[in-house]
Amino acid sequence: SSGINAELPLRPGTNNLRMGRIVKPGKVVLVLNGRNAGRKAVIIKSQEEGSGERPYGHALVIGISRYPKKVTKSMGKKKQNKRSKIKPFVKVYNCNHLQPTRYQLDLSVDKELFNKNSIKDPAQKRKALSQVKEKLEEKYKTAKSRWFFQKLRI
Repeated sequence: SSGINAELPLRPGTNNLRMGRIVKPGKVVLVLNGRNAGRKAVIIKSQEEGSGERPYGHALVIGISRYPKKVTKSMGKKKQNKRSKIKPFVKVYNCNHLQPTRYQLDLSVDKELFNKNSIKDPAQKRKALSQVKEKLEEKYKTAKSRWFFQKLRI
């Protein structure tokens, strides 16, 4: 055998060492490609080995398409509420198009609403998006994990 552990399966195109699971549910990722490039998202489900119709590693993510705007004390309640709105997205991404971060965010979502089949159906997707919007805005108002709710600045 070579200098590498022989019991690990070999994968072409890599250095042939198995990586630990980075793309876990609850992990905050940055979307690298597509209309939501540069946006932050949270993984709900991941399939690192791929499946029949998607023969590559992919993950179902919930992210923020439009971030909340800055709020100050001098603004009225109505204006503060309007500026605190979030527009979410729900999408299945190739794992190569996601950049994992060190952050975790626990979103307790309804598992029946969030699977690849239900996201294909427009009515189900609308229902899922409204639930996500509620959860994210609730999380934003508690002022926990502030980094997730700010635009990515480089």
